[in-house]
Amino acid sequence: MIYKGLELDKFQIEAIEAIDQNKSVVVSAPTGSGKTLIADYIIDRDLKKGVRVIYTAPIKALSNQKYKDFCAQYGEQNVGLITGDLVRNSDAKVVIMTTEIYRNMTITDDPMLHDVSYIVFDEIHFINDPERGYVWEESIIFTKPHIRMLCLSATIPNAEEFAAWIQAIKEHEVAVIRHDVRPIPLHINFYDSDLGITTLKNIKDVIDIPDYSYVRGRSRERRSRTPAPSHYQLLKEMKDKIPALYFCFSRSACEQKAFELSKKQMFKAVPSISAFIRDKLKEAPEEINQLDSTRTLRTILPFGIGFHHAGLLPIMKDIVEDLFAQGKIQVLYTTETFAVGLNMPAKTVVFDSIRKFDGISFRQINSKEFFQIAGRAGRRGLDTEGFVYVMVTRRDFDANKVKTLIDADTTPITSQFRLSINTVLNLIKKHDAQEIHEILCKSFDSFQRFGAKFGKMKNFKSHSAFDNYHTKLHNMNYLKEGKLTHKGEFASKIYSDEILIGEMFGTDFHIGFNLYQVMLLFACICLEGRDKMQFHKKFKSNDVDEVYGKIRQVQYFKTEDRLKYVLEVTSLIKPCYEGQTIFEMMYNTSMIEGDLVRFLRQIIDKMGQVREATPDRALQDVLREAQQRVQNSLQEIDIL
Repeated sequence: MIYKGLELDKFQIEAIEAIDQNKSVVVSAPTGSGKTLIADYIIDRDLKKGVRVIYTAPIKALSNQKYKDFCAQYGEQNVGLITGDLVRNSDAKVVIMTTEIYRNMTITDDPMLHDVSYIVFDEIHFINDPERGYVWEESIIFTKPHIRMLCLSATIPNAEEFAAWIQAIKEHEVAVIRHDVRPIPLHINFYDSDLGITTLKNIKDVIDIPDYSYVRGRSRERRSRTPAPSHYQLLKEMKDKIPALYFCFSRSACEQKAFELSKKQMFKAVPSISAFIRDKLKEAPEEINQLDSTRTLRTILPFGIGFHHAGLLPIMKDIVEDLFAQGKIQVLYTTETFAVGLNMPAKTVVFDSIRKFDGISFRQINSKEFFQIAGRAGRRGLDTEGFVYVMVTRRDFDANKVKTLIDADTTPITSQFRLSINTVLNLIKKHDAQEIHEILCKSFDSFQRFGAKFGKMKNFKSHSAFDNYHTKLHNMNYLKEGKLTHKGEFASKIYSDEILIGEMFGTDFHIGFNLYQVMLLFACICLEGRDKMQFHKKFKSNDVDEVYGKIRQVQYFKTEDRLKYVLEVTSLIKPCYEGQTIFEMMYNTSMIEGDLVRFLRQIIDKMGQVREATPDRALQDVLREAQQRVQNSLQEIDIL
């Protein structure tokens, strides 16, 4: 079968045949094997029919990338984008959105879904994410009966079990399409400061040799005295295997290593790169050129060296991505979001470490995370093989665990189902007690526990969580006699921080606050990483004192740490309120520019949710003005 001028692989043909039979499809295939062509087929087919297709992505970077790709393929008039803070052409027949947006739409039965034929879940293995995985599970559970699903993922060991669960709860046929052969074979090696480029066996043999000289009178393994491996030395040894993606699990490491490599004069400067950057930034405000990140990138990019992470401004990420796509970057230091968010492979992938901080503790990455990143090695049509190098820090290197990690992707899909307050409120709003019981029995967790009997067996975890939330919501006046109160109706349209926002804006707490004070409250709600952040200039005022005073009068707010930062967020909100740009805010905080952009867009998103949820016309007007002021502060960024 030929599609888009390409001879399709067997697995792609099987998936398309299942789609034409109106089945849902779970595709398990390695990174870079051509899974997205299957989604392209659905879009091509259904655009001609005039029905809608929704494409969901786990992160905004991937949503934005797909939006660009699909606009180029199908025309801007046919493609929409919804990411919370950003809505473009939402009536289009192809709409790209984050999975959270789709979940919110399906749980509230948004009319936009009524003419949808297929929902594409790209990177469905994100269902494993401990923090966000429940969003994918709820999205599947609440997907309307007429909608079919295309679930795309790197290798899923238990794909049949996952598909059987979907088939059981949706009551239509679900096909499993497996493809286990990479289009380009991977060669996985290691880099040790003593051994150089080597194999896992050689490292294990050396580490296991006791080093009797290290501590007098005690034998010790030969690991602690060996220095950490040098990224420069590795790149010198593998210079014939570039371009390379060098993955670090910290932004600062990306920038530091990129700058270090630029000092080694490993590559000659390319004047056309400097000209490209000048052209891209010719309309940019001078403040962008004054940023440390911009100065560093302008210095190192002409030498074919770059870095990329979520802390950069969108324009700088675009420049790096464009140069990489053009083949102008030889070594790109980047975080793992690049592996998920962008389909930009290289000849070689390097892991600076295979340990990362997951928000709770440091741990070794799992096999799915490893192959998600490693799968970027090898460019189809350009390379006959891809190369992967893992930097070895002997101090925390466990050869047996590493062998299990690199042998195969063995991480199965598991349930992370947990109820949110929003889910509970919408269940009570739209379903009777028996229907709620049946829905709570539909989780993948129940299916994995009880098998064929899962729909009849009470899941203690889900049911007890529901009962606990029900009691709490009743006690806080979100429910009365089993029905939603006015405050409950309001909170059912808020998708995170439901109680905090409900107590602020679903009650009369906010009445009497002016525009500036309302903006301060939203800034407190959206502020993350507060403990590590510095605010260089704070603006004391009666407005701030009044907000603190009212907060202290509400028992629920006394235990909410975020509301202790009203004075601190004046550093950011006062310039915004007064009509200044994001660049003025940057002088007042240690928050880096990309994070500040994201923070402001989260404020816009949260304000939008409250504006939609409240029947209070006066509050709607205040929020409309507040959103506009925050949007104005981003104007010079958005124009680019």
